Amino acid sequence: MHFALNLPHFGPHADARLLADLARQAEDTGWDGFFIWDHVAMPEAAPVVDPWVALTSCAMRTSRIRLGTMVTPLPRRRPWKLARETASLDQLSGGRLTLGAGTGLFEQEFGDLGEESDPKARGDMLDEALEVLTGLWSGKPFSHEGRHYRLRDAHFLPPPSNSRASPYGSPPCGPMSARCAAPPATTASSPSIPTPSNAA
Repeated sequence: MHFALNLPHFGPHADARLLADLARQAEDTGWDGFFIWDHVAMPEAAPVVDPWVALTSCAMRTSRIRLGTMVTPLPRRRPWKLARETASLDQLSGGRLTLGAGTGLFEQEFGDLGEESDPKARGDMLDEALEVLTGLWSGKPFSHEGRHYRLRDAHFLPPPSNSRASPYGSPPCGPMSARCAAPPATTASSPSIPTPSNAA
């Protein structure tokens, strides 16, 4: 069994340097994973740090612990932009990135920002975006003609550093898996990181 921390990236944690320090502490105290939320807006106004900037900072401060989001709402992301960001971060971290993917929750980051607000439509976008991510992560030329996304001869290099990357896998999964069960997580709101045994 593996143990991971799941922290917000807003409010008192809206600081990439702080999250990187916490990731380093988590690694030093024996945690297996360090995951942060992925929001661009909250129901109530609060400071928010971009999760990919924060995870990049975390990757630079750590060497072993798995890193990722819980979860990234794909319907408000351009899948080709996310494919480039995740592959780059996976390369930087030495294959330690895990992408959690979902449809999203808060109306403040969908309808209020001009994004799709219908949950069923977002579910369709999630399924299609996962297909696009898989194709772009392959490292081979990829074309897609769908209801929501269209690509022609897109060839993204380099691919994720681990060739097992797939958002459709079931455990055991590649490091970029989006639909695999996420590591068991313990939410921590304090700058002091407990050991996994103390948090259980």
